[in-house]
Amino acid sequence: MTPPMTPLDSSGALWNPREHNRNDCEWKLTVMATSAVARETVFALRRQIAKIERTLPERLQAPAGAAPVDAPRNPTSDVTPQNPTADVTHKNITPGDLTIVRRGLAVAPPDAFLRTGAEGLDTALSGGLPKAALSEIHGAATRDAGAVAGFALSLVSLILKQGPPRLPVLWIGTAEVFREAGFPYARGLLGLFGIEPEQLLFSEAPRLLDALWTAEEAARMTALAAVILEVRGSPQRLDLTATRRLHARAQSAGRPVFLLRQAGEPEPTAAPVRLVLSAAPSAPRKTIAGPLAGSMGRPAFTVSIGKSRTALPGQFTLEWNPDERNFEERRAREGRARQERAANPVAVVSASRRGKDPAPASGAVLAFAAVGSPAAGDQPSPGERAAHHRPRRAG
Repeated sequence: MTPPMTPLDSSGALWNPREHNRNDCEWKLTVMATSAVARETVFALRRQIAKIERTLPERLQAPAGAAPVDAPRNPTSDVTPQNPTADVTHKNITPGDLTIVRRGLAVAPPDAFLRTGAEGLDTALSGGLPKAALSEIHGAATRDAGAVAGFALSLVSLILKQGPPRLPVLWIGTAEVFREAGFPYARGLLGLFGIEPEQLLFSEAPRLLDALWTAEEAARMTALAAVILEVRGSPQRLDLTATRRLHARAQSAGRPVFLLRQAGEPEPTAAPVRLVLSAAPSAPRKTIAGPLAGSMGRPAFTVSIGKSRTALPGQFTLEWNPDERNFEERRAREGRARQERAANPVAVVSASRRGKDPAPASGAVLAFAAVGSPAAGDQPSPGERAAHHRPRRAG
């Protein structure tokens, strides 16, 4: 009986099927590794091209059935391709509701962002400001400290409106910060932002190092609705390491930390979002008859996106609505007013007409005495005294 023929390779050596399969697997792994490196290189080039062309590749919608990358894990259920609707944030979220906030990073649900109410700014920030993160609010000059503080209090009002309303807020700063910018007015807190004065706690630290330590310890506490750290200038201790610790504590506690920069230079920080704030002229107060000339309307802010992982630079003019407790973009508000006027051209209140029984004419109403010499016993005011009209003596 003739034994079976053993196949030979091209070199004439005996061919081993197991060795051939192993070599083939190694070759495939090498090709896959090379493809992964090439794919990452192509992605990096695409990001550079997108920045040059001012497009936004980082903001992607999660495809249906796709599993998030490095998503926060739940010990009871993990997101997998077989289970795409797993519990990521302690509630069921469908894949269509998930948003990739940055290429290669975790998938975040829509409620992970704090919506300001201004559609333009929220859309530019891919949903709003992150709730569990460090956010930087930058004021270029000392005169912008009031606008920065007002914008931060508006964000706190939005947080208290959406979450537990009675949680306190801790405001941390050094003596130099409070000496330059002062403290918020208690009646203004309640009237403009709906914040009870006893909800706002202040911590005045003697040094910046003490303020950073206080902010790190407070950022891990879930008993606070938010933590505000106000820093003046560009100190060396406020570096990437310090801001990374604040950002990590905010992510761990699920609470926002707002870093207010007073008259400082824009420097690298770990904050995902940096907003540059300045005061904007207030529009006249709206009345039934139209804008009231010479009046001051709602507080207005000029907001510029200085840094964001998911947005391109942009500038917006926002008005704070103290009644609704949200922001409104000024151009959008003016556009809605024009549409309402075009839809309703008739005046809201009709003009008065001459009826059959007109009201009688009013008589002379005198609120003050007639102009003339003062009555007996009245003392002339300092401006009417003759001594004030004489020139001052030299020497």
